[in-house]
Amino acid sequence: MTYSKITILKDLNLTDFDFWSGAKQHEFSYTELECLQDCIAELYPNHPPTETDINDLFWFEEEFLCDMIGLDFEEYENR
Repeated sequence: MTYSKITILKDLNLTDFDFWSGAKQHEFSYTELECLQDCIAELYPNHPPTETDINDLFWFEEEFLCDMIGLDFEEYENR
């Protein structure tokens, strides 16, 4: 038997996102998350990001996220 894959989409503010694993340790403020929400949407023009895409950005790409909103990464790390 072959099963079909379905895609479930939900609208969610980044400030309400339930991060997991290493991404839970991010130090972005509420205001910075609001700014990042628009930037992240632009990274995926052809399809919405998955929850894993979002979580991985915050887990492994904090410096990239800082660059996206003009935040000095060293300052961010020293919070």
